[in-house]
Amino acid sequence: MAATLMIQGAGSNVGKSMLVAGLARVFARQGLAVRPFKPQNMSNNAAVCPGGGEIGRAQALQARACGVAPSIHMNPILLKPETDTGAQVVVQGQRLTTVRARDYAALKPRLMEAVLDSFARVGKGADLVIVEGAGSPAEVNLRAGDIANMGFAQAARVPVVLAGDIDRGGVIAQLVGIQAVIDPADAALVRGFLINKFRGDPRLFDDGYRFIEARTGWRGFGVVPWFTDAHRLPAEDAADLRRASTGGTFRLAVPMLSRIANFDDLDPLAQEPGVSVEMIPPGRPLPVEADLIVIPGSKSTRGDLQFLRDQGWDIDIRAQLRRGGRVLGLCGGYQMLGLRIDDPEGLEGAPGSTEGLGLLDVVTRMQPEKRVTLTEAQHLQSGEAVRGYEIHLGVTEGPDRDRPVFRVAGQPEGARSADGRVMGSYLHGMFSADGFRRAFLRGMGTEAGNFSYDATVDAVLDRLADHLEAHVDCAGLLAVARAGL
Repeated sequence: MAATLMIQGAGSNVGKSMLVAGLARVFARQGLAVRPFKPQNMSNNAAVCPGGGEIGRAQALQARACGVAPSIHMNPILLKPETDTGAQVVVQGQRLTTVRARDYAALKPRLMEAVLDSFARVGKGADLVIVEGAGSPAEVNLRAGDIANMGFAQAARVPVVLAGDIDRGGVIAQLVGIQAVIDPADAALVRGFLINKFRGDPRLFDDGYRFIEARTGWRGFGVVPWFTDAHRLPAEDAADLRRASTGGTFRLAVPMLSRIANFDDLDPLAQEPGVSVEMIPPGRPLPVEADLIVIPGSKSTRGDLQFLRDQGWDIDIRAQLRRGGRVLGLCGGYQMLGLRIDDPEGLEGAPGSTEGLGLLDVVTRMQPEKRVTLTEAQHLQSGEAVRGYEIHLGVTEGPDRDRPVFRVAGQPEGARSADGRVMGSYLHGMFSADGFRRAFLRGMGTEAGNFSYDATVDAVLDRLADHLEAHVDCAGLLAVARAGL
């Protein structure tokens, strides 16, 4: 069996995904065959694997850090929230069902079998598997039937290292408190802890570090200073949404929908020196100075269309077009731009139809078959090649599709208005293609920087690995993984 180590968090959003990605790159550079694994993830930012099937965006980034293609088995259970109380359940890459939160507990025992099956598959041929937990083991109310943290660690017999976020405060109480509240059998799986996101001189935390070691008996594996380039890596959690990337004269505004999905589509644009990307939170109008409004993807298109109207953003969008601005809709945003969204089977809520923004002469009909595929396309205006992916329910048809944005396998994809100022496409990841991104921005009247987005992500992963090697006892973590339980 492969050596295995599990990174669990003292809370949510403590940097587990980044730590796993960085450690994966550390050990991959040492010549080890490293694989990432996350039993259960909750995110509307998904990635498509070769052969189809979707996983959390973080696991795709971690696979990249390992130097391997992503696999559906690296994240066997993906929960995609559709409402405040319900989520779509994706098992080994494929949509299984949609459940309410209160009913999910009854489903989890069936899911553990898939989790352990995928874990075994990921470990085949690997030297090291680095597992990422979800949330925190301190949520003892969720321990019964757990498949994400200690429940998985017990079932798979995997040693655990806890990561705490010192930036938000209270990290000593978090780590000491976890030992106090979890079952002693679970506490026995913990081999130590990491302190993440420290600002300033890490030596200032020496006393706190020693206190945690003395009180818990757990070994400390290091204090990780704040990694300033973290924002250059694709984000997965909506809590990671940056409000703005400033500095460019070309202004791009993005309404933050309540079920925003695959918002990492915009990361390459945010890194363009001439572009400012501003995420507009609920309650604020879209800025009149924006050159382009991008309506992003959504996990609940009809619900988020109403949310958009509730903020008055539909009025702002129409005003933007009257001033000569432009609008781009991506996936769910594309569907919103049309005349109507029909959902006769109630796949996104109550059966019915919702009037669209009416900015494109197209109609979308929701269908049970979900399209999940890697896609190669050609941008028709520039001829540039694009490699992206599609994840969506629904088929969109109408006269404006006679003016497509892309061509995919000889067929038109997307739609444009007659004046070309409103565009929609199902293609995610389009801006990662450097040639297309430059052509798109030139078409908007601004110049793009001369950089490779993919090369930038890999360079940041290498800097993250250097950062962890300088501040973490990586050899000690590897020894823990190899020793097992």
